[in-house]
Amino acid sequence: MAVYTDVSDEALSAFLADYAIGELVSFRGIAEGVENSNFQLRTTQGDFILTLYEKRVNVQELPWFLGLMQHLATEGVTCPQPVADKTGETLKILAGRPAAITTFLPGVWPRKVRGSHCRPLGQALAQLHLAGRSYAPVRHNSLGPAAWVPLLNSCRSGANTVLAGLEAELDAAFAHILPHWPGREQNPELPCGQIHADLFPDNVFFLHDTVSGLIDFYFACTDFLAYDIAICLNAWCFEEDGAFNVTFARQLLLGYQDVRALTDAELAALPVLARGAAMRFLLTRLYDWINTPADALVTPKNPLDYLKRLRFHLATESVDGYGL
Repeated sequence: MAVYTDVSDEALSAFLADYAIGELVSFRGIAEGVENSNFQLRTTQGDFILTLYEKRVNVQELPWFLGLMQHLATEGVTCPQPVADKTGETLKILAGRPAAITTFLPGVWPRKVRGSHCRPLGQALAQLHLAGRSYAPVRHNSLGPAAWVPLLNSCRSGANTVLAGLEAELDAAFAHILPHWPGREQNPELPCGQIHADLFPDNVFFLHDTVSGLIDFYFACTDFLAYDIAICLNAWCFEEDGAFNVTFARQLLLGYQDVRALTDAELAALPVLARGAAMRFLLTRLYDWINTPADALVTPKNPLDYLKRLRFHLATESVDGYGL
């Protein structure tokens, strides 16, 4: 369960007294996610989400995330909206942690991804990118390529206990990623903008086969738009046994291009972007796997799932491997 910080009934009651959202009816922890402590609130005025920000979220950047969500909503993207207290504040302190209440979105996330999810997902991602063009503040991607070697360095003492030879395999993979990354050396830059950067299935709500909302923007940043697509290729287009589903990938890419056409440079860069996305999530999962205390109320995700993805992308030379 993704609850790192317990909230007492007394602390919650005092916190909610600052809001005009009705009386508390129920309060429970939410199992999904591994970064923050999330709770579902039900009051006499409806349902809300309470988030206590933990771990990798920089408190100084929280206004950027909350502002982005507010902006995207004004541009037609359905996403949670920060709820202000009686004085107009959206960011407060609860149980010693920065905390915010946001609106609750209808729908459910797909426990089993189907092909019918992928084209609407691509369309929703492109709509997010277009809506973010008019959000001027910039947030550097703190988990971009500059962070990957330091992340591996922090895991070296435990990497080979997870899998024999893992450290050397990851070192070797960097030679196929970093020198070819867009904007580095002689590689062309790609279109940039605001990206979600964590659009996994549990962050996309559906009603039937229609996207009803996007959540969890706390890794959002300013980066290559096509990198967001690469993250989704990793998160949505692999089967449980590690096999790549090219049909899912084709639908995702076609859906994206229904809304925003990819440039030739973006299409050419997809393999290296997908390698980088696989490396990023492998490394953060490896770090959590090694460093999460045994008694923590959260189960770290297996980093080796992303090793399978990385190996696939390393063997993929062109966008043809993704169904286009």
